[in-house]
Amino acid sequence: MRIISGEFRGRQLKTTTGPGYRPAMGKVRGALFSMLEARGLLWPETRVLDVFAGSGSLGFEALSRGAAEALFIESLPKAAALLRENAEKLGLAPQRYHIVNEEAGKALNRPAARPFDLIFIDPPYRRNLLAPTVKAILRRGWLAPEGIINAEVEGGLKFDPAKETPGLAVLADREYGQTRVVLWTRNIECPSSTPALSTR
Repeated sequence: MRIISGEFRGRQLKTTTGPGYRPAMGKVRGALFSMLEARGLLWPETRVLDVFAGSGSLGFEALSRGAAEALFIESLPKAAALLRENAEKLGLAPQRYHIVNEEAGKALNRPAARPFDLIFIDPPYRRNLLAPTVKAILRRGWLAPEGIINAEVEGGLKFDPAKETPGLAVLADREYGQTRVVLWTRNIECPSSTPALSTR
């Protein structure tokens, strides 16, 4: 798993295996980051949250491109240890990253100390974790007022991002092989405190 662009371009990230664990493929990461940058995202001003971080390929890619800092949430102890090893091998300053080894639902159920400008969600397949994760992010103030949420889920998943995420507006909904990429931002016509999300 290699970083595509930025300060650490070409650097290898170590990965591990586990239930529902799948690193974001280079083609999908490339397409995703192109979409983000096309929307005028300014990396030096961006705080990143990487939920179900796994190898951290999304968070580390953002840091490589100049993101101010990243918080990684990962429940598997082995994967969390590998995240720290990868960060240290990249030579990241300690203040630029933080790793939380905890179930995402538990971590996100606490109020955010500060909101994040870009949130990556890459939940394990077939566990119906996307909707409740987005719900917790909105309810507990993890998303900045003009922030963006990205989700990577299995292609063909029966999930309508426009109907099942009140309070958010869909920016993109695309499929790349077996992976579906969705981007949202806050819907300015809806109050940011809107909590309701289907957990079907």
